[in-house]
Amino acid sequence: MLIIPAIDIKDGHCVRLKQGDMNDATVFSEDPVGMARHWQAQGARRLHVVDLNGAAAGKPKNEGAIGEIVRALGGSLPVQLGGGIRDLDTIERYLDLGVDYIIIGTAAVKNPGFLQDACTAFTGHIIVALDAKNGKAAVEGWSKLTRHDVIDLGKKFQDYGVEAIVYTDIGRDGMLSGINMDATRKLARELRIPVIASGGLTSLADVEALCAVESEGITAVITGRAIYQGTLEFKQAQALADKWAKKED
Repeated sequence: MLIIPAIDIKDGHCVRLKQGDMNDATVFSEDPVGMARHWQAQGARRLHVVDLNGAAAGKPKNEGAIGEIVRALGGSLPVQLGGGIRDLDTIERYLDLGVDYIIIGTAAVKNPGFLQDACTAFTGHIIVALDAKNGKAAVEGWSKLTRHDVIDLGKKFQDYGVEAIVYTDIGRDGMLSGINMDATRKLARELRIPVIASGGLTSLADVEALCAVESEGITAVITGRAIYQGTLEFKQAQALADKWAKKED
């Protein structure tokens, strides 16, 4: 089980939102590059980076900061990136910068043909973010709920060839209220590709609960507010996950 630190960038700063609300942002650092180096030093094995302004605008807005992060890490720490990525040229540009995985969210739901093209052109590099409330997908920075069932979408995207699904319960994100285990497991059990849990991770108990069901296809969890506010200590969380992995072996 990978514990993946999140760096959400808004106006060049490292922030966390509550339930995706751009007007409810807590700034945790003025230096996203320094934060990336911090998580690298803490032993992170992957970083989750989001261009929040890009997600809101539908096009990249913090490309400079993202390029600086990738260069600072020197290729030693894989980066998965989302936020406003809606065309093949943007994907190619970010991959050329050194980003390892591109996360497509709104565009995957609203323009599945684009997702299919991306999976064909950039095999092995495309992840889909499925953000949901009560089993229905949300788009455009979570501001709009659709009628699309998350499991149906997950199966369709799996057939397109995506690498993994990042599943976020938007009612819990940034609220430190625990992962929605039932919904996450339900999705993972229906798919052959890995599911990355997101939204609400709070404590070591949450990490332990996820490790206990890793065999169902939940291979990683993204954490933001918990590691920034201190309800979860990153090194301790990854060590616990590693201990579980050895026990399972």
